Amino acid sequence: MAYYSYPNKQINIPYLLKIGEGKLPKMGRYLVDKNFNNIALFWGEGLEGVLGNILTKSLQTYGINVIYKQEVKFINIEEVNKVAFNLPYNIDAIVGIGGGKALDFAKYCGYLLKIPFISVPTSTSNDGFCSPNCSLLVDGRRKSVKAGIPFGVVIDLDIVKSSPRVFFYSGLGDMLSKITALWDWKKAAQKGMAHYNDFAALMAYNSLDLLFIKHSFDINSTEFQRSLTNSLLISGIAMEIAGTSRPASGSEHLISHALDAVSKYPQMHGLQVGVSTYLCALLQNNSSIESLREVFFKTGFFEFVEQNPLNYYEYVDALRLAPTIKQDYYTVLSEKDIFSQAVELIEQDEILRVLIKKSS
Repeated sequence: MAYYSYPNKQINIPYLLKIGEGKLPKMGRYLVDKNFNNIALFWGEGLEGVLGNILTKSLQTYGINVIYKQEVKFINIEEVNKVAFNLPYNIDAIVGIGGGKALDFAKYCGYLLKIPFISVPTSTSNDGFCSPNCSLLVDGRRKSVKAGIPFGVVIDLDIVKSSPRVFFYSGLGDMLSKITALWDWKKAAQKGMAHYNDFAALMAYNSLDLLFIKHSFDINSTEFQRSLTNSLLISGIAMEIAGTSRPASGSEHLISHALDAVSKYPQMHGLQVGVSTYLCALLQNNSSIESLREVFFKTGFFEFVEQNPLNYYEYVDALRLAPTIKQDYYTVLSEKDIFSQAVELIEQDEILRVLIKKSS
């Protein structure tokens, strides 16, 4: 009997992990506990004016020096490289505070310089705050770029819960996409087009359980927000374990990436992903479709998207483009005649008809 040799892989996980109320005022203590005395600080746009006093007081109390500070307004990979390699040499850690842009900018700087990165998200609109990838502009187009999982994640729920509802619905859409992404990954492995990691898949499935077994689906409740945050965190770690984004990204993400390319005004990532997750689950005849539909209804996700539906014509264009986004990347969208099936569902399914509408 032949035995296949699988190389051991070192898995990185956040060494510093704090989730709860009142965490930002304790940042100075968290940093000094890890011997980080000199930091570079990257803010999301407009956030320093809101949170700067709280953070400054904490850092000064514990003698933390901010030797470089910047508000992030762009995510061009060339500019990120330029900033990274011009940072002061004596930085112990890089701290990013804000949404996707600030965190991706800071994360990539840390990755390039091999300096610990501390992720401090102010919303939970996707799982990027704890993923080993970042979304940057490469040659003018948004692309997922390999980076490293954060050394630390600090989430102050007092700050997160004050973010607009759209961020929670976006995070929910991104989280529930694991249902279709895991289906795509398993099928790809069966076809010999991907390597399947059982433990990473288990982690991703468990992250979904945190949402499905909760008694409250009120997105404004602390219980729900904590569950969503924990689920997104575990999803990011599952990608690190797998060494690929497969546990969290499949057909539904390809459609969202295509929408970003073809739409005049793309909607928030997780909203596009959530709608596409429902469509792709139907195309897959996914066994979790009923549970998926229930969560989308009970949380108000469908109702929220219905207020500003996706454009039918742009969505159909995105469906054509989606399978070409990644070469040799099997998803349900790779199947024969799937495009016509998808369009038929959009036009006939009662839910999809109100989420993806022809403009008047």
